[in-house]
Amino acid sequence: MNSTKITVEATIQADKKKVWDYYTNPEHITKWNFADPSWHCPSASNDMRTGGKYSARMEAKDGSFGFDFEAVYTEIVEGEKFTYEFGGRMATVAFNDLENQTQVIVTFDPETENPVEMQQAGWQSILDNFKKYTETN
Repeated sequence: MNSTKITVEATIQADKKKVWDYYTNPEHITKWNFADPSWHCPSASNDMRTGGKYSARMEAKDGSFGFDFEAVYTEIVEGEKFTYEFGGRMATVAFNDLENQTQVIVTFDPETENPVEMQQAGWQSILDNFKKYTETN
């Protein structure tokens, strides 16, 4: 396994409670969880507990391609951070309180099929969608 980790981050103009809720609640996840406007996330489920499963369906809007992203939580510190395992890889999402803002930092193990830069850009784009959605809703 590649020991390199990829990190993406965004500062959201919202309090940590709202940011946590919008990031972990399936009714919100389906509104922001895609890297490109030609894609969408038609469904998501989230059993937010250690050993619980997260699942999100990601599809091209034209129906040409889609996949299920599934993960199992290995650690949860409510309102602060969580770690999950997906396909032998790990990711941690941390929520840092910056007074009236919240910094979200996602650190994950890259896969070996695509360049690191492409993976970082894709995950950053999803996080940027999250920021935009959270700040405008």
